[in-house]
Amino acid sequence: MPSLDRMLGATHVQKRSRPRDNNDKSRAGGAAAQAPRQARPQDKSQVQVIARAAAILRALEEQPAGLSLGQIAQRVALARSTVQRIVAALAAEKLLIAASPTGRVRLGPTILRLAASARTDFVALARPFLVRLSNELNETVDLATIKKDHLIFVDQVIGPHRLRAVSAVGETFPLYCTANGKAFLAQLDEVAIARLIGTSFERRTANTITRLDELLKELKAARKSGVAFDREEHTLGICAAGVVMRDLLGNDVAISVPVPAQRFHAQEKLIVERLIATRRALEEHLAAAAA
Repeated sequence: MPSLDRMLGATHVQKRSRPRDNNDKSRAGGAAAQAPRQARPQDKSQVQVIARAAAILRALEEQPAGLSLGQIAQRVALARSTVQRIVAALAAEKLLIAASPTGRVRLGPTILRLAASARTDFVALARPFLVRLSNELNETVDLATIKKDHLIFVDQVIGPHRLRAVSAVGETFPLYCTANGKAFLAQLDEVAIARLIGTSFERRTANTITRLDELLKELKAARKSGVAFDREEHTLGICAAGVVMRDLLGNDVAISVPVPAQRFHAQEKLIVERLIATRRALEEHLAAAAA
């Protein structure tokens, strides 16, 4: 596969030098005095380049086969020549790599390592909040990320009861019949929900909602309260409440509390209260860490 240097072409700019005369010092002094006024447009230009580079990286998200420079230019509304220059700079840092001999590019190993590191950091940041919530409720607490029409458990604090709900880290659950999945769906509009999960769903228990119109009614309530519920819809005998938030990269993550049905109903109000408080505390912590 050809390198990106050959595919994109290299642009070399040479600066001309000229003899220095006696007036250079005075001119340099005058330029120095004007430097603060000239710095602002330069700073603005640098920020604009960063924003454009970020837009290009986002355009390549969920594009394992990559995109051509023309496709990227169309998606980010930039000139192809501008895209070419920025892609070349990103490729030099291994943030992008060649995806085909015809000039398509995709996300590179460096961006994948950075993303994995940020996700690991978020799990570590969230862990004390999950532990505290578990201690407050004496129940299991789960942390999950969203992957298309499923969620993936990435961390868990197991409650002390002998009768408890436990899901393995790495396990995947559907969105439509889980509290954390519904919390995520409640953020989307009806068209996006239908496009993501369809209009009819597999029945897993007698309580599973299998029609989109019925699910939308429940999501409307979840949108209003900020909390979604699974009332023995995924697994008989297990209920759960869940909330959703964003991690440091802007990815959706969900916190949920699964509880055996016989304990859930008596604790539902407290579970909802502590879940919302935990989300708020974690969001404030992330905002402070990013400042």
